[in-house]
Amino acid sequence: MNTQLLIDRFMEKYGEAEQELRIFNAPGRVNLIGEHLDYNGGYVLPAALEFGTTLLIRPRKDGKISFASTNLPYEAVVSAEPDFGGKSGEWTDYPVGVITELSKLDIRLSQGYDLLYHGDIPNGAGLSSSASIEVVTAYALLTMEGQPVDTVEISKLSQRAENLFVGVNSGIMDQFAVANGKRNHAILLMCDTLKYELVPFETGDYKIVIGNTNKRRGLVDSKYNERRSECDRALEMLQAKVPELRYLAELNPVSFAEVADAITDETVLKRAKHVVEENQRVLDSVAALKNDDLEAFGQFMNQSHDSLRYQYEVTGDELDAMVEEAQRVPGTLGSRMTGAGFGGCTVSLVHQDAVEEFIREVGSRYEARTGLKPDFYVCGVGQGVHEMTEVKEGN
Repeated sequence: MNTQLLIDRFMEKYGEAEQELRIFNAPGRVNLIGEHLDYNGGYVLPAALEFGTTLLIRPRKDGKISFASTNLPYEAVVSAEPDFGGKSGEWTDYPVGVITELSKLDIRLSQGYDLLYHGDIPNGAGLSSSASIEVVTAYALLTMEGQPVDTVEISKLSQRAENLFVGVNSGIMDQFAVANGKRNHAILLMCDTLKYELVPFETGDYKIVIGNTNKRRGLVDSKYNERRSECDRALEMLQAKVPELRYLAELNPVSFAEVADAITDETVLKRAKHVVEENQRVLDSVAALKNDDLEAFGQFMNQSHDSLRYQYEVTGDELDAMVEEAQRVPGTLGSRMTGAGFGGCTVSLVHQDAVEEFIREVGSRYEARTGLKPDFYVCGVGQGVHEMTEVKEGN
């Protein structure tokens, strides 16, 4: 939906007013490589996407905050005071959680606001629609209130909103990538310390193609907890030889090989091997990007999926089928699962001339193999949260 249509929708919903209407945007995100490393002290390499959440916001005089969406029917009006009466179980819990966290920092809203959200991120695709809503809300409200805007702090505040108010125990990567992404760059992020580096990601004639398996991810929570437990066991065994070791990813493949015999359980050994090798793959991928070597980057994506399939065992038939079919299409440099696994999405790097064939061939072959109809989203690397300053008309 273009900007003028959104302005028209806002006016239909809230009417004309003398206050200025302002428009903000936050992207979705995809993790390019570095899976199941965030809780093992490793690096991740997410990137902001070109589609996301647009927020139209305007002050109102009665101290109320009104939430509406072009995508979802539920609407809410709450007081600008910090007592909101608890969760509703609806999408509005995400922005209300942000306002709750702002109030804990003694940032009280000085006036009411009308807010209209429009999301281009497919719900449930694992591309961080919730983080996008949280980050754009925090950024917009801080800007409207004349408060300092620090995107690292916004990512932390948004994560707290999701953890503490919504009740979803997410890590920091989603909010961080949404808040701090930069066009044509990936983010090399150490989730433990939040130290990060913007890495040029000039895809040239290649596009990011995200494939949604549309497989319901029923195993994610139980298997996620199981994998964390297995990594904890690996760390405990390794500490017998390396007492100062805090995280598995502190080891590189060479140092790991020297102490791996401390892990006596074959399954636990495979989990640790994935973590150590995947972390090295992230660093090697960054080196490839800095050398403008997209072909090498694609190979690291393929290796990452193989490791997640055979060593970490979090892919499943649907993700494997989609990746296998993607890798068969000429013009595909690399393809892998992205996210927690057992369904969800793949990310592929595909030559722009091959994108139509990719969607057609992968789509039909995947459906023939699984009985599920996939969805595909083609995009480049977009900008982190920002105000759309070029748009000021329509208020």
